[in-house]
Amino acid sequence: MNTKLVSSIEAATRSRLRTVAVDALLPEVARLLSNTQISLVVVCDQAGAMVGVVTKTDIVRQIGDFDGAACTRSAADVMTREATFCRATDFLPDVLAMMQARGFVHVPVIDAAGMPIGVVNARDALRELLAEGQYEEALLRDYVMGVGYR
Repeated sequence: MNTKLVSSIEAATRSRLRTVAVDALLPEVARLLSNTQISLVVVCDQAGAMVGVVTKTDIVRQIGDFDGAACTRSAADVMTREATFCRATDFLPDVLAMMQARGFVHVPVIDAAGMPIGVVNARDALRELLAEGQYEEALLRDYVMGVGYR
């Protein structure tokens, strides 16, 4: 059974985290999302706790629906308030299963106080699990072949 935790890819999750305040305007959010590796921005209250998320899809929808008026809207106006999240202590296979079931590529990671500490990317999580599986396979092969454990 795979027991890798979300915390095992902490460096990757931290590198993908971008946050904005609830009153940030959509052009600011769009600038953060213009990085091809980032497709989700976490919206935080004054205390720094996550209150929602804004995705690239949300920005595109706003431009299509509101034309130039989208530039005057705030993150709070368009964010998903009931955002799905995970914790650093969650198991990666469980988080990936949840992401697949809901069609997500990115999921925020929050701490016990609701503060964002990262964003899980499905590709990073899969890469970590694949590497662990390959290592375990090599250990088993060496053991069976009489080489012993590494």
